[in-house]
Amino acid sequence: QVQLVESGGGLVQAGGSLRLSCAASGRTFSSYSMGWFRQAPGKEREFVAAISWSGGNTYYADSVKGRFTISRDNAKNTVYLQMNSLKPEDTAVYYCAASIVVVTTTQGIRSWGQGTQVTVSS
Repeated sequence: QVQLVESGGGLVQAGGSLRLSCAASGRTFSSYSMGWFRQAPGKEREFVAAISWSGGNTYYADSVKGRFTISRDNAKNTVYLQMNSLKPEDTAVYYCAASIVVVTTTQGIRSWGQGTQVTVSS
């Protein structure tokens, strides 16, 4: 099973940018599809973005399409989430997730990271 550690969260003003990173341990990283989810206080964990094992296919929630970009570097065992034009409603804990196939729900996730806080001030 792959272990995941996120970094790159923080406080940013509306309209700003952040890049989240998720470092994975284990030699099987390239066989996993990877995703980002987020959870705001009092809300369910929701899908943000996903990428296939090769990086050839990407998927986004409608709320972030055109603003966020997911990418991966299999040589570095790392997946990224570039977040631009941030809005206060993007405030949440962001979680990295690994799955065998691309999923857009929390079902089918094999491993979760511990989460990183993103706060967008207005």
